[in-house]
Amino acid sequence: MTMEPGIARSRHRGFTLIELLIALTVVAILVLIAFPSYQAYIVRSSRQAAQAELVALANSQEKIFLNSSASAYSSSVTGNYTGQSGGGLGVAATTTCTTAGRSKDCRYTFSVAATATTFTLTATPVTGTPQAADGNLTITEAGKRTWGSKTW
Repeated sequence: MTMEPGIARSRHRGFTLIELLIALTVVAILVLIAFPSYQAYIVRSSRQAAQAELVALANSQEKIFLNSSASAYSSSVTGNYTGQSGGGLGVAATTTCTTAGRSKDCRYTFSVAATATTFTLTATPVTGTPQAADGNLTITEAGKRTWGSKTW
């Protein structure tokens, strides 16, 4: 029993339409499952980076308080760091983030509310980023750390 050469070749030419549709369906399902997890990972990692930056800024505030002749905290996030209460915390614009006072990944804006003896540093999510609904992060001179209504 011999087969015609044309028939044997036509069976091995490529994928059928049904095989392509099945492959596309599998890829679509994987994307639907993986993408939200990836987005959550990005939000979580940016939040952790902002928390680390807030801790570093709080440490700078404590150095300023100890070095300042007036024993006071700085009330400026974007001013140049001088080690004195009249200076700032030195969060300047960078090549990746052209707006001063933002986190290194540009997803949070830092602000400070300070008196001579207290401060509250706040990281507010930037509108239009995946962080937008993540909630504010704060840290105080007493070490109280909040994320929305939770502590971190």
